[in-house]
Amino acid sequence: MTVSYTLKVANAQFGGFSKLLFRWKGSIYKLLYKEFIVFVMLYTMLSITYRRLLTEEQKRVYVKVAQYCNRSTDLIPMSFVLGFYVTLIVNRWWAQYTSIPLPDQLMCVISSTVHGKDEKGRILRRSLIRYANLSSVLILRSVSTRVLKRFPTMDHLVDAGFMTQEERKKFESLHSDFNKYWIPCVWFTNLAAQARRDGRVRDDVALRLLIDELNLYRAKCSMLFHYDWISIPLVYTQVVTIAVYSFFAFCVIGRQFLEPLDPEQDQDRDLDLYVPLTTLLQFFFYAGWLKVAEQIINPFGEDDDDFETNKLIDRNLQVSLLSVDDMYQNLPPTGKDKYWNESTAQPPYTIATAAETLKPSFLGSTFDMRMSDDPEQSQPVEPSPSLPRMHTPLLNRFLTAAASPAVSLKNFGRSNRAHHHLLRLRGEGSFPSPNPRHSEDPESVGRIDEEETEDEASEPPTPGTRLKVPSQLEASRGPQRENPQIQVRQPSNESIDIDQSAA
Repeated sequence: MTVSYTLKVANAQFGGFSKLLFRWKGSIYKLLYKEFIVFVMLYTMLSITYRRLLTEEQKRVYVKVAQYCNRSTDLIPMSFVLGFYVTLIVNRWWAQYTSIPLPDQLMCVISSTVHGKDEKGRILRRSLIRYANLSSVLILRSVSTRVLKRFPTMDHLVDAGFMTQEERKKFESLHSDFNKYWIPCVWFTNLAAQARRDGRVRDDVALRLLIDELNLYRAKCSMLFHYDWISIPLVYTQVVTIAVYSFFAFCVIGRQFLEPLDPEQDQDRDLDLYVPLTTLLQFFFYAGWLKVAEQIINPFGEDDDDFETNKLIDRNLQVSLLSVDDMYQNLPPTGKDKYWNESTAQPPYTIATAAETLKPSFLGSTFDMRMSDDPEQSQPVEPSPSLPRMHTPLLNRFLTAAASPAVSLKNFGRSNRAHHHLLRLRGEGSFPSPNPRHSEDPESVGRIDEEETEDEASEPPTPGTRLKVPSQLEASRGPQRENPQIQVRQPSNESIDIDQSAA
């Protein structure tokens, strides 16, 4: 029977795990004590032989052999080999448990899609769920020693009510060299199709749902078969076993108490404890690790922690027959619930759990953040277009370098739009207004904001404007270089007359 200690460790407390050390059933002591006794006996016999039966010359030879064996134990990667192996087996062990077919989903679908309160409808539902249970029993007989001992022949299955004599004849008449656990699943599909033709299954959607759930159930039966067929490679298991036993074979020889070869080193020798505590603990850990893998590599045996397959069969049959037969259309009366007139439902607490009502509900981690007490910090502020944009120093460098007088010349000479369509440069200096009648915008210092379209940018400059290079560009060109100035002269009256005559 599976050893469960979940309730014992429900709450972390002082010495919580220590109480589990004194349990015998399912413990490492029960699993390892025989190997432990053999190791202690071998160590003791070799220790007595070295201390009492060997001559001085023989002791010298044994000391060299023991030192060699002790050094050799460091060459065996025990932690890596055992750790990876046990992790692989534990994952496989849990995957095998989740592959055990349970009829819970299938029985709910049968109860809701296969209709009929008469005897024929009842027989139909019970037969469908019985075929599903028969398929799981057949596969469990193939992989579990407990189930095989319970149902050693097909007659035992007939006597247990999983199949009838006619079904047994049908089953045995089909000759196949492979496992025939899938035959009841085929019976299930044919019977479901017949129920659809008879109108017991109302539509094709319900039939599809019924077949899909059966396929999931059959897939788990197939996975159990494949887990039993495909084992962890024998090579890996052999490597781990040889590594553990060879390690402790070296330890039996190399971990003995040794007398020094040189009498002058007698004062520096190790303390003779007679009982090698650390070596025994090491054996307990590593050999116990191997025994754990040995126990759960096939959880369908009869060890203390193997799966209770017979109990699962009993539970599945009983629950599934109840759901498709006694519970079919057997509903309790519906009505208003207890919290019908309450907007907030609050189930009652007992005295033992009343303290939990004092704890506030968790609303999110930011709900506990303390905000500034200054009310001005919580006032909404709309973004202002006059505020300068923030740029990183590197970006500012490229923006500043990109603004040359030749490029920005196109933005000057617009007498009517210059007050709101300026090319504004970040810098310490100011930019003169292209039109004397318009004042210079002080907010234009700090960013480049070119808001004119391409058509407007192509307009000719206004006569009489004078362009100066900003101080930031002046500083970037070096202290020895004079600021270039571009002056646009006002055209003479003669040139204007010539242009008008040409037009």
